[in-house]
Amino acid sequence: MSNHDDVLARIESLLEDEDDWVSAMSTVACELHTSFEHFHWTGFYRTVKPNVLKIGPYQGGHGCLVIPFDKGICGAAARTGETQDVPDVHARSEHIACSSTTLSEVVVPIKNSNGQVVAVLDLDSDLPAAFSPEDVSFTEHLCQYLGAKYF
Repeated sequence: MSNHDDVLARIESLLEDEDDWVSAMSTVACELHTSFEHFHWTGFYRTVKPNVLKIGPYQGGHGCLVIPFDKGICGAAARTGETQDVPDVHARSEHIACSSTTLSEVVVPIKNSNGQVVAVLDLDSDLPAAFSPEDVSFTEHLCQYLGAKYF
């Protein structure tokens, strides 16, 4: 398993001169997905209009194409502006099963300088309770960095 600090350093280095948000999301999704064995679906959902997320760059099987803010774990992160750490997706009635194999999930909002959610980073695992407190903290730090750099 990769060290969180090493992965963050690689991402920051890769994005140092990158000013395109889509390229940045693609790079981050790839780096995270290939660095952590328990990240089985790794990607972004972007706020494309009020209260609507649309799939962005990702790694893994197909994801949901559109998620309203009032649906699912991604919608909850976008709606509340708070990280959703879900060790058992079946324990959350609002979970949308984009993949029947997903058992745990972490979704972290990315905010602009005004505090508005511009995207969420969604990490899914086919393992129960796959994400450690260190994974969550790392992902929150990464999303704060992305929000500050691109928005």
